[in-house]
Amino acid sequence: MTAVSPVPSREQRTRGTAPSPVIRSLLRGLPTVPAVVLLAVFLAGPIAYCVYYAFTDMQLTGASGTSFVGVDNFTRAFQDADFLNAVKLTLVFVVGSAVVGQNTLGLALAILMQKASKPVRSLISGVVIAAWVLPEVVAGYLMYAFFFDQGSLNSLLDAVGLPTQNWLYTMPILAVCLANVWRGTAFSLMVFSAAINDVPAELTEAAEMDGANAWQRLWRVTLPVIRPTILTNLMLITLQTLSVFGLIYTMTRGGPGNKSETLPIFMYQQAFQNSLIGYGTAIALVLLVVGALFSVVYIRLLKLEDD
Repeated sequence: MTAVSPVPSREQRTRGTAPSPVIRSLLRGLPTVPAVVLLAVFLAGPIAYCVYYAFTDMQLTGASGTSFVGVDNFTRAFQDADFLNAVKLTLVFVVGSAVVGQNTLGLALAILMQKASKPVRSLISGVVIAAWVLPEVVAGYLMYAFFFDQGSLNSLLDAVGLPTQNWLYTMPILAVCLANVWRGTAFSLMVFSAAINDVPAELTEAAEMDGANAWQRLWRVTLPVIRPTILTNLMLITLQTLSVFGLIYTMTRGGPGNKSETLPIFMYQQAFQNSLIGYGTAIALVLLVVGALFSVVYIRLLKLEDD
């Protein structure tokens, strides 16, 4: 009588034909290949190309070839008084209009709107968000019409008997800071409104029962709860403000002189008006480093918050 061999179980049959863990990992990552290719072609590739240009003397016109010049573009930048002035004005613009202006005003509006009636909230939200959805160049022209010598601001000041002046000539960096606050506050307002709505009502009610007034509830309950949101918002609006170009260029073109010339304006002038592509690209890399430093600080603060 012939012995019958045991029939392998379903699990054993499946195990015998299953691919190895390496192949399974590759198969799981297969759907991401198109995204990785697109990122490599349209993001990593141009960045690598720009890094190469920053170490060359490439010019837009007037040169027969391009040579590798090492760190000469960076050395030239840090010995250039106009570049150092642009770095200083960029920091003033970012701190004044984003860190202080948009962040503080957005938080204040979000807190005040919690107690306002629905029609008032709708009106304020509509006015603030309307400025945010405007294209940067359109917002720049509106702010130019508001601040220039015969503009709306001087008309209002003249109507109440106050002295007028050409704001875009006497205080251009203040004018572009206020313009950026006006245009960008809506983002902070929406972020903070969502965060405040998520504050547990039990915490606020417990503080109120303990006798805390409105200011104490805000300082000791609301702000500590939304602190991670504040840091995240600061990081996002700082990076966005570092790249503002159209608003400033439309209002002042960096002038008069170089009194409102931030790094994006200075970079554009060097690369496309003076035809120094290599030097302009080196300035762009410096701007990238400034943004990275701000990001590292904010991320570090967020990690401390989590710990």
